[in-house]
Amino acid sequence: MTQALTIRPARGDDAAAIWSIIGPTISAGETYALDRDMGHDAALAYWMGDDRETFVAEYDGAILGTYYIRANQGGGGRHVCNCGYMTAAHATGKGVARQMCAHSLDHARTRGFRAMQFNFVISTNERAIALWQGMGFEIMGRMPAAFDHPSHGPVDALLLYQTL
Repeated sequence: MTQALTIRPARGDDAAAIWSIIGPTISAGETYALDRDMGHDAALAYWMGDDRETFVAEYDGAILGTYYIRANQGGGGRHVCNCGYMTAAHATGKGVARQMCAHSLDHARTRGFRAMQFNFVISTNERAIALWQGMGFEIMGRMPAAFDHPSHGPVDALLLYQTL
């Protein structure tokens, strides 16, 4: 299936499909430090904000994942980018996140970024951590009990980094 996956810039008419992916992930509150009660408009404004480029991963007309890329900081830190990735629940484990990450690394290089940083990876998100490490990211730091997980309580958050 993932061989024919197309990753393209998100359009306004993708909003419903993007919301169908990010809405449940945000409300679950297990992988992103976002308000679990964040509504439709606020979530889409965050994910598709003017300060980032947003992409979708599409297969046979269905959007299976989405990611954004943005400068992690301004000024002297703007050469480092940051991304967020979400995959539809029914597409988890099918290589969608891996292909979005590979796409984002290539896209970051074309945009002139010299590194990519993930600021706050929840330590219980073991599948994502393994994927990011497999894609060349290193754990650069651990913030003890920095995230209040809805079922595990306080858990660590990790900072991951890769030079491009």
